[in-house]
Amino acid sequence: MEEVKIFDLIQEYGNSEAIVHNNKTFTYFDLVRKIKFWDEELRYIRSENVIGIEGDFSLDSIALIFSLLKKSCIIVPLDIKQKDKNSEKYNIAELNYLVGIPAREEFQINHITDHKSDNFFYNRLFEINRPGLVLFTSGSSGIPKAAVHDFFKLLKKFNKKRRTFVTINFLLFDHWGGLNTMFHILSNGGLLVLLEERSPDYVCELIDKYQVELLPASPTFLNMLILSRAYKRWSLKSLKLITYGAEPMPGSLLQLVNNIFPNVNLQQTYGLIELGVLSSKSEGNNSLWVKIGGDGYALRVVDGLLEIKSDSAMLGYINAPSPYTEDGWFKTGDAVEVNGDYFKILGRKSELINVGGEKVFPQEVENVILELEEVRDVIVFGEKNPLTGSIVCAKVSISSGESPHEIIKLIKIHCRNKLASFKVPVKVTVETGIAGFENTRFKKERMKWI
Repeated sequence: MEEVKIFDLIQEYGNSEAIVHNNKTFTYFDLVRKIKFWDEELRYIRSENVIGIEGDFSLDSIALIFSLLKKSCIIVPLDIKQKDKNSEKYNIAELNYLVGIPAREEFQINHITDHKSDNFFYNRLFEINRPGLVLFTSGSSGIPKAAVHDFFKLLKKFNKKRRTFVTINFLLFDHWGGLNTMFHILSNGGLLVLLEERSPDYVCELIDKYQVELLPASPTFLNMLILSRAYKRWSLKSLKLITYGAEPMPGSLLQLVNNIFPNVNLQQTYGLIELGVLSSKSEGNNSLWVKIGGDGYALRVVDGLLEIKSDSAMLGYINAPSPYTEDGWFKTGDAVEVNGDYFKILGRKSELINVGGEKVFPQEVENVILELEEVRDVIVFGEKNPLTGSIVCAKVSISSGESPHEIIKLIKIHCRNKLASFKVPVKVTVETGIAGFENTRFKKERMKWI
């Protein structure tokens, strides 16, 4: 336990405010007391158990994570809003127990099996008495992959104190982005404002009420925020920093966010379930170029794709082949451009559209279409074609007062003026009066259209 100081830190912060949830404020003492509650409640849990936590961020779920860390269990956070899809994950992770923590309801502890997993990565952690963390990929293109981490390696970076803000924990409970935010704020004695829902108006209401300084979000949510005009109904003057990641940011959206929040710093982040969150520094509020890496990370680009080596990277997948090169580099699958120390994320290799041997990144086409004021949102994807292999397709959202026929014509003319001919969408379909094409994880889900 001496490797991670966070347990000592949260006790040192004492009566300082730690968590806001359901209009109640809890101190670090309250958090420590709740950790002790879970220590006693799960006193029969052994170190070599795999424990699923199905919920969202709350005093209970956060305290339970800390309690299971001390017991050196394998921890599997699961989004309770995806309960209908989680049973597959129970089996993949080989859960021994599942703790359900519904909002505003009593928790439930379900004993699933006493069987001890013989998974190679679990056994490595059992042998050295280390807690583990299992995180699942989205599984948008098939069965979700389960990444196994040595939890202590992820937590080591929180030993060093850093600046903290009053922060809304917008990112999700079952993703390292959300967990990373939680550990960062609590290890530095900050205040974490938790959400019961993730609608633009509710988020803005809490920013106003609790004078939130940091909003971590996805570009898709920021677009929803702007389209809803919720930022006009609440005072967001307390905001100092908006961080964005999880998917590429459209340049036009970044410019719009910067115009709406001229006094707020905008910072691009970069992280993956398999690697954790890297340190990042945007070239500027208007720039999509970002410097990433930091202590413990090495980066290289091979055939236009980013590869990363890190001691805190996952041990491996439970249910998928190794994504590492023979010399230990993780293949991210992200296509990038490089300019000195800065990178521009172009998109995922898996989303690439091959048009007669030419490569088209959907994000590039979306960026051009979003330059049109008449377009509220757009999603670009490939469709199979017997002549060219694939064609570029676009689905756009417009205001209800616009003519779909005229919008399609406008989009094609605009794209022909800005893009190579093979990148111009062949098919454009229009929907009116909808906010966007986000999934439940507040990201664009291109794979569902392919």
